[in-house]
Amino acid sequence: MTRLAVFIFWLLHFLPYRTLVTIGNGLGALLFLLAKERRRVATINLQLCFPDMTETARESLVREHFKLFTRGVIERCILWWGSAARINSLIRVEGIEHFEAIKNQPSILLTPHFVGMDAGGQWVAQHADTVCMYANQKNQYMTALLLEKRARFGTQKLYSRQQGLRPILKGMKANMPFIYPPDQDQGIKDGAFIPFFGVPAATMASLPRIAQMTGAKVVPSITRMTATGYVLTFYPAWENYPTGDDIADARRMNEFIEQRVLEMPAQYFWVHKRFKTRPEGEAKFY
Repeated sequence: MTRLAVFIFWLLHFLPYRTLVTIGNGLGALLFLLAKERRRVATINLQLCFPDMTETARESLVREHFKLFTRGVIERCILWWGSAARINSLIRVEGIEHFEAIKNQPSILLTPHFVGMDAGGQWVAQHADTVCMYANQKNQYMTALLLEKRARFGTQKLYSRQQGLRPILKGMKANMPFIYPPDQDQGIKDGAFIPFFGVPAATMASLPRIAQMTGAKVVPSITRMTATGYVLTFYPAWENYPTGDDIADARRMNEFIEQRVLEMPAQYFWVHKRFKTRPEGEAKFY
């Protein structure tokens, strides 16, 4: 069944982009109705982050998010099987000078979870050999497929979380940018509770620690989905980072992500249980 689904997904990449957008929006509207649990998660997240938002506005935002999220999934068929030329025709790049400035030195591309992040990742892969971590899927075939498609351009080194930081640091010392998505709840074993829109959120403190160990420059990278494709924006490397205060540095990271969320609130990964881990004694949200 999985292989049949992948075959159908492969067929989609032959369709015009406008058709894929229509399919993604339509399936997203349907998913909003059917995916009750994920709809509940997104609604709770928005209630926590935007307590003053009206219920009507919140529901409208969740509906739009499901459309954009599903579009991001559907349009991966182009990222996985489309030509480099077709992929690049869909992506406009801003701030490319900040990307060029960190070549040939240890660097971290800070890539928070927005719906267009995979498109930005494929552009980066065409222009640099990188290192990154991945999470194993429950289905081994899907894990292998994801690894294959994420590494289809250049020489991309992908390591599972179970392999730890050592291979990542080795790649960075070879001047391979580390693509780092920092904003999912992985507990507080290597982090702390840092406010995200005023709500304590389990936040990894790995970013300042890796930057300190390697002397890496941190360049945020955000991909925004549009009606006709994507806009990949590189921001200037953060100055005076890290400071030696992991909590303050992690807070700076969360504040940056908050600012980007406010610019395009429907495009953040609201279906993820961002506040799953709670401080001791605090009731769970989900």
